[in-house]
Amino acid sequence: MLQPDMLLELAGKYGTPLYVYDLDRVVDNYKNLFNFIKYDKLQVHYALKANYNIALLKALRDAGAGLDTVSPGEVHLALALGFEREKIIFTANNLTDAEVDEVQALGVLFNIGSLSRLEKYGKAYPGSRLCVRFNPDVVDGENAATATGGDLAKFGILLQDVEKVAEIARKYDLHIVGLHEHTGSGLQHTESVFKSMKNLMALATPERFPELEFMDFGGGFKVPYKPDEERVDYVKMGAEITALFSDFCQKYGKELAMKFEPGNYMVAEAGVMLTRVNTLKFNRTRTIAGCDAGFPQLIRPVFYGAYHHIENLSNPAGAAQVYDVCGNICETGDRFAEQRELAEIRESDVLAIYNAGAYCYSMGGIYNLRSMPGEVAVQNGVAKLIRKRKSNTELVAELLNDSVQK
Repeated sequence: MLQPDMLLELAGKYGTPLYVYDLDRVVDNYKNLFNFIKYDKLQVHYALKANYNIALLKALRDAGAGLDTVSPGEVHLALALGFEREKIIFTANNLTDAEVDEVQALGVLFNIGSLSRLEKYGKAYPGSRLCVRFNPDVVDGENAATATGGDLAKFGILLQDVEKVAEIARKYDLHIVGLHEHTGSGLQHTESVFKSMKNLMALATPERFPELEFMDFGGGFKVPYKPDEERVDYVKMGAEITALFSDFCQKYGKELAMKFEPGNYMVAEAGVMLTRVNTLKFNRTRTIAGCDAGFPQLIRPVFYGAYHHIENLSNPAGAAQVYDVCGNICETGDRFAEQRELAEIRESDVLAIYNAGAYCYSMGGIYNLRSMPGEVAVQNGVAKLIRKRKSNTELVAELLNDSVQK
């Protein structure tokens, strides 16, 4: 657990904005999945897109985790860090032919989610082993942009097209060893998980897919973002998942592996972003606390309207007041929180923005030419700087060095 005193010390030592990750909690979250879902052939593939911090990935590698990758770059990173090819699944969408060839040469398992790509893949690589992604026809997620099932989603092959999949597989002698679905991120209803599983399992008959080795039910496990938000009973949920899949395997006639691909669940609560208040402004009906970070460094509130709990680490006992917590970017919508009650904020106070371990740094950028924050990893009580924040001159020098017109 990252304690306020440590966070303040790290902010003073490395400056702000700064990301801090609790690697022990990440590993515990990984191991807890095996306590919740008591299935002997459970395999967990961390969704690398959630956070690609090198120290975090090494900790998960050492704990035995596999990876869910969604780009050629992620596959290259996974292999460079020593993840076994057999533990990497590649699930990208709207790929170019060149990208397919690049990843195929790396020897990891493809998970294909369109009839068009399946046809082209079969023609280019007949006889290959692969996984096929279906749209589970279940809509859920904390935001419409993160719902990956249903009619509006671009992901997966429609359930009704299952015979077309089997036909293409026969045509090119493709060996379909896995079926996959993913409902969305931050699932609001546990019943959505069960319904998605049932929809996918209904397709998996021995006659249609005789070579299955696993079923992959994606990720999307919800974690609480608000202090009063109820935590999902994952013990109860895991028992239902195990019962459903065990019953399916008995009917299929073979004990298959069961895979999940959590990202948010694994790392969200293990991360904090620290930012320092440099300006207080009173705008008639609003009190604005201006910070030294902006939405490019933590985009979820602007992008999704997501809530992130914020605490004033420097003055935790201060009288409660209402603030708009704003960033330093030239955009009116650059807010981490609006009309949020916080302990009295003074200029130079350090704020902690919680649940910043997933889809925060990994979705960041350098808009307004402001560098991404540094990153610190804490493991066994020891804090290490993993990536330093570039100075303004270093950022500009990097841009100039990358230019093709020198």
